[in-house]
Amino acid sequence: MNIAIINGPNLNLLGKREPGVYGSQTFEEYYQQLQQRYPQVRFRYFQSNVEGELINELQGVGFSFDGIIMNPGGYTHTSVAIGDAIAAITTPVVEVHISNVHAREEFRKLSHVSAKAAGSIIGLGLKGYELAVEWLLRR
Repeated sequence: MNIAIINGPNLNLLGKREPGVYGSQTFEEYYQQLQQRYPQVRFRYFQSNVEGELINELQGVGFSFDGIIMNPGGYTHTSVAIGDAIAAITTPVVEVHISNVHAREEFRKLSHVSAKAAGSIIGLGLKGYELAVEWLLRR
């Protein structure tokens, strides 16, 4: 099984950025643990702070991979284009957010991704990525 993980802006700062909200572990450390836990999965990891690069990655894997786990970061609330890209591809996308976006600022309650995604996992920390892998493996 091939699963792409696509992370959006500022997720490269996990472990440094607001540890009270996002934790103290870097995504690279977590990614290694995920690969060890699921040796049967071929993961591809991509992170960018640039909206167009995220769309290019979605389009690049969106017709050939078995699943995509995406945390669009702040673009969740602003990018119609990312939502449109998810709607245009055939690979199922699971939206993941580390923090509970509904318990934060009002503007974070709007998602241009949720309605286009197969499902959303919100507010369960990095564990959300693992839960997304489990769902993709069982679907």
